[in-house]
Amino acid sequence: MQQFPGSGCIVEFMHGNEPQLAWVLEETGGRLRLYTINKREMKLPAARVLPWVGPCDASVRERGGMLERLSACETRRAKAASEVDAMEIWELAQGEVSEETVGWFAGLVWESPGFDQVAGLGRALLACKTHFKFHPPKFEVYPAEVVERRLVEQAAALERERVVTAGQGFFKDLWTAWASGTGRDSARLAARLDPEAADKLRELLLGLVADPENADLAVLWGTLRKGLPEHPFLPLVLAEQWGVVPPHYNYLLDQAGYEAGDGWSGRFDGEIEAMRQACADTIRDPEPIPFVSVDSPTTRDIDDAFHVEPLPDDGFLLRLALADPASGWRFDGPLDRAVARRASSIYLPEGTSHMMPEAFASDLYSLVEASPRPALIMEWNLDAAGAPRDFSMRSSVAAVSNRTYADVEAELATGAPGQSVALAARLSGLLRGRRVAAGAAIIERSEPDVVLVGPPDDPQVELAPSDAYPNAQLLVSELMILANSSAAAFAAVQGFPLLFRTQDAVLPKELAGVWSRPEDIHHVVKHLPPTSLELAPRPHAAIGAKAYATVTSPLRRYVDLVNLAQLRQFLAAGRPKWSRAELEQRLPDICAQTEAAGRIQRFRPRYWKLLHIRQQCRVRTWTGVVVEAAGAFVTLALPDFQIYVRANREQLGEKIRPGQPFALRLGKVDPLTNELRVLEATEMEAE
Repeated sequence: MQQFPGSGCIVEFMHGNEPQLAWVLEETGGRLRLYTINKREMKLPAARVLPWVGPCDASVRERGGMLERLSACETRRAKAASEVDAMEIWELAQGEVSEETVGWFAGLVWESPGFDQVAGLGRALLACKTHFKFHPPKFEVYPAEVVERRLVEQAAALERERVVTAGQGFFKDLWTAWASGTGRDSARLAARLDPEAADKLRELLLGLVADPENADLAVLWGTLRKGLPEHPFLPLVLAEQWGVVPPHYNYLLDQAGYEAGDGWSGRFDGEIEAMRQACADTIRDPEPIPFVSVDSPTTRDIDDAFHVEPLPDDGFLLRLALADPASGWRFDGPLDRAVARRASSIYLPEGTSHMMPEAFASDLYSLVEASPRPALIMEWNLDAAGAPRDFSMRSSVAAVSNRTYADVEAELATGAPGQSVALAARLSGLLRGRRVAAGAAIIERSEPDVVLVGPPDDPQVELAPSDAYPNAQLLVSELMILANSSAAAFAAVQGFPLLFRTQDAVLPKELAGVWSRPEDIHHVVKHLPPTSLELAPRPHAAIGAKAYATVTSPLRRYVDLVNLAQLRQFLAAGRPKWSRAELEQRLPDICAQTEAAGRIQRFRPRYWKLLHIRQQCRVRTWTGVVVEAAGAFVTLALPDFQIYVRANREQLGEKIRPGQPFALRLGKVDPLTNELRVLEATEMEAE
């Protein structure tokens, strides 16, 4: 072996990550002039020559002879490399040496290795990158743990390459079919895929639908999506077009980790049955108070009921029974952790998903007709103006009668309702008046009923005004607000923490009142900061309460379940279930899961509303009411949908004022990206 190979020597150098043979024509000052096996002449620093040089024959002068020698040498070396077992050499060397020359490794295989055998071995070691690393002029021998890791990485890289090769063209075909609306046969396209690659592509799309920022999938996705246009929901579009998920797929559930329906509860059958038996063992005769619940006729998770009696001084004795799942709940168990992740019941046009197992939400703990159920009883003594004079709570058992909003509204309209219902209606008006006097900004708007008609993969969306029962709904809402405010005030006085819903802001006095016109609602909402969950009692400005902590829906909201457990434990033992520090540990997860469930409830109905507009926009217009006119754009409310849309000022004319109605022709509707544009606006007569 020569340090600087001279004229007539056969050498190898790396080119394109492969060893290449060449004949040294001339060496000058550490630089070589070479004639390669590819019939090219080139210059190369001698330092780039691989550490196996030879044979040498300066007598050959003709290019044809050089090429003949190089070709024969290439054949012998390729044969030698194919016969060498690099893994066997690694087995012999690892643990004995950390690095050695190619000649040393050749001595493990042959007694007197020749030039071509040494070079062939060198080539084999260069190719075995998982076991050896070339540090000229020696090869490093990787230890076993490094080899294992690199083998895993190599397998992953090969898998990734196979997936990319299969997926790039396939994804482009899917996108083209979706963008053109041609509906090409995705199943036929997918049939061409390698089954393992197809599985990986499915996993990739589903992973990105659930978590668009998934760092583990980012590199592979970045390669696969090359050549495709930017689209915020590209993985979902491809998954729907392929058939991995159905049309109109609710990706929000995946992003929240929320399993729709009740199938998830089957994993906890043993715990559910144990809690059912424990609850049955505690049931006794209910208190003899004729509690009444008021809900829609389809409601099965009934968590509150009331009874009101008159007092001699025209005051009110109000009792409220709250469903009490906390009485037998196993906090920190597997079922509790699953319910905490769900955080809230979800009510969507395509179906209801309860936070709790339906066995609990609709039966065991629900205040169903004439069935004794564990309950937290709240009791108020209120004066004739609705001001509380005394408040107390106790754990008990209650039996209720179930009424619908329509029933109660009809009875109140006839003027001959039952005494308790009539008193509750009068009391609710007083309670609302007191809240307005305290600065409450009350917004009244009605969400439309969204009904899906036809097959799930291609439904027609119908919208209709929801049934209005103003007196019955006011009755229930004000009693619930009183209960939540009273629970918060009780905890504040006693000095133990709850999960308080706060909105600590000073609102302008002119915002106090009840607002229903779109322009008024928009004006009020602009002044309201977002609410937050906190452990300290602070005001809730919009409600008009000095402290507010929800406890009235423990079957539907995990926050309420936690607060109910705090109250129960304090009533029973004089101390809460969790200290402030313990609740502080739970708070971030509770907030995150509550927000995730809230996103589903807010945005999924909007999807269906926009789909309804897209289905109808060619044949009709909708009423839009100006709520803000500032700058180049005007914001309009669509009262039929309870959504907003923006329009260019030029589309509406010169004189624009809040409350001004327009007939809007809408278009370019994309429910997925939340896009909605005003194409044309015609001024209407104000009602």
